[in-house]
Amino acid sequence: MTALQEAIGVLSSPAGMGLVLLGTFLGITVGAVPGLTGTMLIALVLPLTYGADPLLSMALLISIYVGAVSGGMITATLLRMPGTPASIITTLDGYPMARKGQPERALGLGVMASTVGGGISWLFLVLLTGPIAVLSSHFGFFEYFSLVTMALVLIASVGGDSLIRALFSGFLGIFLAMPGINAATGAARLTFGFTEMNDGFQLLPVLIGLFAVNQILRDLVRIEEKGEPVEIGKKTLWLGPSELMRHGVNLVRSSIIGTWIGMLPGIGANIGSVTAYTAAKGFSKNPERFGTGCEEGVVASEAANNATIGGSLIPLIAMGLPGSVVEAVLLGALVIHGLQPGPRLFVESPTMVYTIMGAMLFANFAMALMMLGSMRWLARIAMIPKPYLLPVILSFCVIGSYALSNRFFDVWVMLGFGVLGLALERVRVPLAPFIIGFVLGPIAEKNLSLGLQASDGSLLPLITRPLSLVFLSLSIALLFAPFYGKRVKGWFESKSVPEANE
Repeated sequence: MTALQEAIGVLSSPAGMGLVLLGTFLGITVGAVPGLTGTMLIALVLPLTYGADPLLSMALLISIYVGAVSGGMITATLLRMPGTPASIITTLDGYPMARKGQPERALGLGVMASTVGGGISWLFLVLLTGPIAVLSSHFGFFEYFSLVTMALVLIASVGGDSLIRALFSGFLGIFLAMPGINAATGAARLTFGFTEMNDGFQLLPVLIGLFAVNQILRDLVRIEEKGEPVEIGKKTLWLGPSELMRHGVNLVRSSIIGTWIGMLPGIGANIGSVTAYTAAKGFSKNPERFGTGCEEGVVASEAANNATIGGSLIPLIAMGLPGSVVEAVLLGALVIHGLQPGPRLFVESPTMVYTIMGAMLFANFAMALMMLGSMRWLARIAMIPKPYLLPVILSFCVIGSYALSNRFFDVWVMLGFGVLGLALERVRVPLAPFIIGFVLGPIAEKNLSLGLQASDGSLLPLITRPLSLVFLSLSIALLFAPFYGKRVKGWFESKSVPEANE
């Protein structure tokens, strides 16, 4: 039996189909609740997959990812409160449409665009992942170290409005990944005499703390916050093929933009939707209608943010590089299940690659059917009072962290990183570079150590091997690009002032 046939067998089995449907439903539900995110849900569910079938586990997590990105448009349209950051742009036209008495049409357009965007990005995922993985299969230890270094610099440079804060966040993540047993020497480091620290800070409690506990602490401050709801009428949400043809150009353009944005490390679905929305407005014959309830705006935003899913999975699967926080969590899931993302995944576990691809496609269509069939019920879930919701989520946080190794140390780690995440965001330090540094730091250290062992301690291969030199050069260029860009911008502005005065 080939790997593709095995993956199809897993996904078509009762367990596989059930988990994809469950994950999609849970993702949509959490995405529809303002304040809750798909990242938080994946971090909470991840401990439950420990020891389970890796193929089924990843199918569940991918389905949650797909559902969560789509579910955010429900509250963005009906409450003007985006359930996820990816749906922020949807509020600009979705909510005005709903206030004008067209909530069903706004939601129907959103579901259609989400389905098409996810489908187009899935095609790119299938077509590009293999060739990129073949290219990266020629990498050695030094090439991987240089590549990870470039990824860290790139992610830090786009991790926020301040390069210094983003770099600080990334290096803090790398530093906090260091305690424990040194993979190169076998000696304990930075344990401060605590035997519990020999294993370092485990990824699961860190993820749960940074995203779930942190979110709970923030929601406690605005626990009474409510949106102004818009009721869904009895009109159908289903749209015919004519609507698909009418918005066809916008759908394809926005989906391609979203896929491309998704492939870039550290950008995110919200930037994908902003870029596609701006492009749609630029190509529109009536740009003045955007922001007042324009159908093109809803279509562009939802097609792009769902298309980023397939785009972001390409570098994760092909090179083992997470492009955003969600992919960092998924990378951790693969590592927990004993798999190495990147070109080795194609050789050692091609069934996993096809399972991830198949789960995304299956979940994409399941999302469309679920949202069209249960939109009215899902809209009511978004109105659940937070005083009832937050204690339940916190309970799952504690259970998930404790169940990892059956020790309260991980619970304290979870709480500590929850407070740390809250403190970092209070001073506008982004969390994305932190968690990606936490995940990629050990990978970089391991490859550098193995490379030094192979070269008898020489660092020369970093610059004598062509690919390694290219990646290091790009890293340096990316690191100083923001400073150089500001100087060039200032020079042009200084030159334009005298001309304007003349």
